[in-house]
Amino acid sequence: MNNFQQLGTAPIGRLLRIYSVPAIISMVVNALYNLTDRIFIGNIKDVGPMAITGVGISIPILLIVVAVAVCMAVGASTNISLKLGQDKQEEAELIMGNATMLSVVLGIVLTVIYFILGDSVLRFFGATDASIVYAREYTDWLMVGVPHWMVMFTLSAVMRADGNPKKSAMVLIIACLINIPLDWLFIFKMGMGIKGASIATIIAELVGAAICVLHFAKRKSNLVFRASSLWPDKGAVQRIFAIGITPFVLNMSMSATSLVYNHSLKAYGGDLAIGALTTISSILMVFVMVLFGLMQGMQPIVGYNYGARKFDRAKQTYMMTAAIGVAVMSFGFVIMQLFPEYCVRLFNDDPELLALTVDGIHKYAITMPIAGAFMIGSNYILAIGKAQLSMFCRLLRQVALIPALLILPQFFGLSGVWIANPISDVVTAVVVFTALYLEFKSYKKKGSAVDS
Repeated sequence: MNNFQQLGTAPIGRLLRIYSVPAIISMVVNALYNLTDRIFIGNIKDVGPMAITGVGISIPILLIVVAVAVCMAVGASTNISLKLGQDKQEEAELIMGNATMLSVVLGIVLTVIYFILGDSVLRFFGATDASIVYAREYTDWLMVGVPHWMVMFTLSAVMRADGNPKKSAMVLIIACLINIPLDWLFIFKMGMGIKGASIATIIAELVGAAICVLHFAKRKSNLVFRASSLWPDKGAVQRIFAIGITPFVLNMSMSATSLVYNHSLKAYGGDLAIGALTTISSILMVFVMVLFGLMQGMQPIVGYNYGARKFDRAKQTYMMTAAIGVAVMSFGFVIMQLFPEYCVRLFNDDPELLALTVDGIHKYAITMPIAGAFMIGSNYILAIGKAQLSMFCRLLRQVALIPALLILPQFFGLSGVWIANPISDVVTAVVVFTALYLEFKSYKKKGSAVDS
């Protein structure tokens, strides 16, 4: 039996271990090497606090790149899972080939646009005379590596959908193992500063992209690259964007939110407040990446079983995944609330930055436990192919967040910036849980195919 066919018959708990554990490892590793980048950058002598702010300014720009990459990755992998569940391998291969070519082309387009806009885009996203030099050094080099990073990101997602979660995890693990020592070498040993972190990342991701391409080119999987599948196909492209548009819009809205965050933080807390949020999001990223790993492992299981009309198995997958997600985020909540100083000092021990960050952690991360359930819930809705509903659920968080960021600081100052996040979380959770309740209720009418 092919790996993907087991998605419809094997116990859900076992499938989650098989698919989620490698994905969690890869995502946590991915978080750790981003975390390591920021720890190294924050500890650059004399400039660490402002260098962290430079990284924060780059985040909205990088989220635009991520939006396009996630569109390709989620659009391709979700469609591939559904097609494999319907036993349509040739269509799955066509989608994979088109997603790969789109990743290359769109990656080049994004890089060119960034360099045409130059410093104006950095200032638009919050750079000041004091921070722009660090933002430029960090972002310029990262943008050079965007095309091959997008290929790695897309094809690693396709690997999971194709029944190779361990290989997908290994790609990111190898990239991390290359990136971390290169960070130390370039930043400190060779004295390259903040740009050394970006160059290290480019080299690591180039290796990861090469591994992904060779995996499918050498026919070591169920899906293989074929010359015909690389040629643009209108139907395949439409299917990719039909599903991928939801996470694309979500990440674009996150970029817009990050832009508003940067300007609000700069207005009410100064340049270092941007560095404080960068530090908070870096710590939070470790736990959120576990959620992303769970969601990535859940996606092919849900997609296959829903496509095969095994609705009970799809629902069971969500319930088990959400329980784990809540536990993980609750653990993170305890760590961040009880020991914030220890977490922040990893990045920098500047007294002003430390005070701003600790205060922000206590307010910004207060709703972590419920985030574990509603984030996975939104991903479930996407995995069953209901892109518009998923988009609505995910966009709602940004729709609630941006007005909160604009209004609350006028009354509460910097505290208003921090508490905007938990308010938007609560609003989103109510809507997502309602949507899930109605979805699961409909399964009683639809019936469910008998496991075979």
